[in-house]
Amino acid sequence: MTKTQLFRLSVVLGSVFMILLIIVYWDNVGMAHFYLHTSFSRPHPLSTLPSVSQDEDHEDLSDMDEFLEKLLISSQKQKGLLNRKVEQTSPQSSSRPVLGNLEENVRGYDWSTRVARLSLDQEKLQAERRRTLREFCANSSFSFPTKERSFDDIPNYELNHLIVDDRHGIIYCYVPKVACTNWKRVMIVLSESLLDQGVPYQDPLDIPREHVHNSSTHLTFNKFWRRYGKFSRHLMKIKLKKYTKFLFVRDPFVRLISAFRSKFELENEDFYRRFAIPMLKLYSNHTSLPTSVSEAFRAGLKVSFPDFIQYLLDPRTEKMAPFNEHWRQVYRLCHPCQIDYDFVGKLETLNEDAAHLLQLLKVDRLLHFPPSYRNRTASSWEEDWFAKIPLAWRQQLYKLYEADFVLFGYPKPENLLKD
Repeated sequence: MTKTQLFRLSVVLGSVFMILLIIVYWDNVGMAHFYLHTSFSRPHPLSTLPSVSQDEDHEDLSDMDEFLEKLLISSQKQKGLLNRKVEQTSPQSSSRPVLGNLEENVRGYDWSTRVARLSLDQEKLQAERRRTLREFCANSSFSFPTKERSFDDIPNYELNHLIVDDRHGIIYCYVPKVACTNWKRVMIVLSESLLDQGVPYQDPLDIPREHVHNSSTHLTFNKFWRRYGKFSRHLMKIKLKKYTKFLFVRDPFVRLISAFRSKFELENEDFYRRFAIPMLKLYSNHTSLPTSVSEAFRAGLKVSFPDFIQYLLDPRTEKMAPFNEHWRQVYRLCHPCQIDYDFVGKLETLNEDAAHLLQLLKVDRLLHFPPSYRNRTASSWEEDWFAKIPLAWRQQLYKLYEADFVLFGYPKPENLLKD
């Protein structure tokens, strides 16, 4: 046997040894439930994934990919029986709201019992939403920041909104102010990532709000680096190819109104110190401000909606730090031109879309989507809220959020953009 053959043999054996170590590590961290196929996910030709098609080296699964898939599918078969028993459990409905948080108390829930009517055209509607996304992502005449970069170009910290459920093969990109609290609750129940006295939660509304938004509760893509090191991107791409990926969106201007209402019209200590104080100083000429939000509210010192819009348009804002997630554009949170989403839901059709998605995922027997807020910010409020915003500001604001309007099929608000 020649030296070259010995060298090749040692490389192959070393690679197999490393892969086995990785698999053992997954088992240790509870990731052996690496479910690659769900009822709704479908094999994607790699050419349809912008994140994978940038380089021919990534177009076909490598030998390592194939080896991983065989081991992971084997793990899936071993765990299948247990999960079938779990999924036969009937969903438990809650008759009480989760109280204790000011925003939850102010908004309230709509507790009326009704079955969401499923449109016979749901599949057609989803196909149209995905087609719109693909067409504008491929349209060279329509451009916006970050559009042309590949999945590998996305910094790790920008992947923190992609929540993974390995038990059911689901990836959810959460968008704040688009029912994300309740979708996070659903993901916690499905992934069994949070226990109550040693038992996984079964009813989404039983999960306290403070746990829902605790980043340690969810497995997100940006945590892969700590777990898998240099294999993290490799594993992300396997999951993006095999798992069902979904997000929910909302009219961009209405989402801004909702963000303003919840973060600046309600007493929020963190947002007061981080955002309200700088806004009041910069745009309302206040030099001395209370240190606490309760004192400021008692003194009538609140950020106005024009202050908020001016803050968004101020070039200094982004230079200091990226937009807060509550008003950051969806294309920056979820990277729809780099990730081929299987399902695009909208808050405007939340009940129908949520019921349809849970059915497609075949988890509707496990849980129901929690009821929506009673006084959800309505699209019809736009004209009232923007009445005192100068026309030039409205036009600039549209350009700032234009990609979200176009990619997700929201009509241009012509009535707000002209005299």
